[in-house]
Amino acid sequence: MTPQTQARTADEIHELGLPQGTVPLEIFTPRAPGPHPAVVVLHEIFGLNDDIRRIAARFAAHGYVAAAPNLFASGTWIGCFARSMQALRSGTGPLVETLDAIVEVVETRPDTGKVGVVGFCMGGGFAILLGARERVAAAGVFYGDPRPRAELGRVCPLTGGYGGQDRMFAAKGRALIADLDALGKEHDIRIYDDAGHSYMSDAGHPLLAWLTRPLMHVEYNDAAAEDSWRRMLAFFGRHLASTGN
Repeated sequence: MTPQTQARTADEIHELGLPQGTVPLEIFTPRAPGPHPAVVVLHEIFGLNDDIRRIAARFAAHGYVAAAPNLFASGTWIGCFARSMQALRSGTGPLVETLDAIVEVVETRPDTGKVGVVGFCMGGGFAILLGARERVAAAGVFYGDPRPRAELGRVCPLTGGYGGQDRMFAAKGRALIADLDALGKEHDIRIYDDAGHSYMSDAGHPLLAWLTRPLMHVEYNDAAAEDSWRRMLAFFGRHLASTGN
């Protein structure tokens, strides 16, 4: 099956002039008047594309202000990717400051209340990072690199999932669950044994999916994706429902 909810044009498109550079930010809003809880939607290594817009639109349909930045808008793809990996390793630097600024832009809107974040692969790593920096009230983490246990001691409540067929990230997901359990942190992270990497997404990169299939089993998985949506919306509903900041 194909993913539910089609991509639609953003309700607002902004060019954020930040000290670290200009970042495009697309905002998807619910049809009813606010204030609403908000979610920053962080893309995979492909940048902001229609698949991420589809995910943001689905959040908006469920009553969230969804903000989707394009972190790869300035410079070459390889340069943006390299800077992103460095930021994930160090947990500091201009890109992390950019993410902090994006969260601030979203939380200071008159139509938003509490702010969460959701990310996929690279974006999932940044979602955990923002959660560990105590910048958001809840985070959705899908097949992203976890943080060291010392940082997870202050992480916000986490939901998310990893594909058990993903030989690169499944072990990281299990280690994350073990660390969160040992620390007594609230979470709903699940391993889907029949799913692979990128099971929530349908980014349309068949050649890359084919090349990485033996290692990561890249493929949209409807059952795992829909269960993840159900759990994530329930989890965010508990942690972001209040309109107070």
